Amino acid sequence: MRILVVGAGATGGYFGAQLQQAGRDVTFLVRPKRADVLRERGLRITGLGTETVLTPRLLTAAEIDGHYDLVLVSVKATALPTALDDVAAAVGPRTTVVPFLNGLAHMDTLNDRFTSDAVLGGVVRVLTTLDAEGDIVRLGTLAEIVIGEQQGGTSQRVEQIAEVLAGAGFEFSVSSDIRRAMWHKWVFISTLGALNTLVRGSVGDAAAVPGGEELGRQIATEAAAVAAAAGYPVPKQALDNVRAFVTRPGSVDTASLYRDLIARQPTEAEQVFGDLTARARALGVSTPLLDATTVALRVHEQSLTRG
Repeated sequence: MRILVVGAGATGGYFGAQLQQAGRDVTFLVRPKRADVLRERGLRITGLGTETVLTPRLLTAAEIDGHYDLVLVSVKATALPTALDDVAAAVGPRTTVVPFLNGLAHMDTLNDRFTSDAVLGGVVRVLTTLDAEGDIVRLGTLAEIVIGEQQGGTSQRVEQIAEVLAGAGFEFSVSSDIRRAMWHKWVFISTLGALNTLVRGSVGDAAAVPGGEELGRQIATEAAAVAAAAGYPVPKQALDNVRAFVTRPGSVDTASLYRDLIARQPTEAEQVFGDLTARARALGVSTPLLDATTVALRVHEQSLTRG
């Protein structure tokens, strides 16, 4: 199975590297600037006491050499429109596209571009970031991919893809209700991102001051209420796990969105929070803390346009 990974950043680069090391047929579609870095330094993964350097097979949009069987889209929401233009020539009538973006808005974009029959749902969980050199840094051991048919259930193509993605150095599973899995991840990332944004610090920073733990719990309650109103309630144990994660004393955990914020980079403000709060309003759910986060991030985004 020919696999094209769109993007070789902290997420796509990590999982693509794992697939390459497991002997899968992997090519990375990257922008020319990223291609230069990877050709000079290799695809380098550090952290947790290890370092791996691979020589990846790279393509830019102008070099696409035909259709691929599986396209894994791992760019941030802000880069999605350009990425879809770039990858279009690689998507044929038998290609399956699996996006690993946050939230749900991207699904409509991909369905409109490639048809819903071609697109699976996907969830990715990984603790990685890019450093100043463009290398991938592992921040923790978590590395997981979940895929599934948008309409639920399973299919022969999902089973075929599962045979390729399983056993490649990360946790992998198939969900018979991938939209539910995507909603539940959205609850988690919005809770963590909102907490970091509102306190301008890590989980541990929030937990160290009076009211910090309660703030984390309240944000989780808001996010879960939106999911429940949309028809995807988070099970009690799973929600308790989210609350425990965002109230853990001493934790240095931060959302990637927050790391972009403090680095004065564009964030996925609208993908993660703008869309979530819009859905909350449509469903009649009150989300004052998520609303405040959305406004704060929009102010940040506006400030970037002013230089």
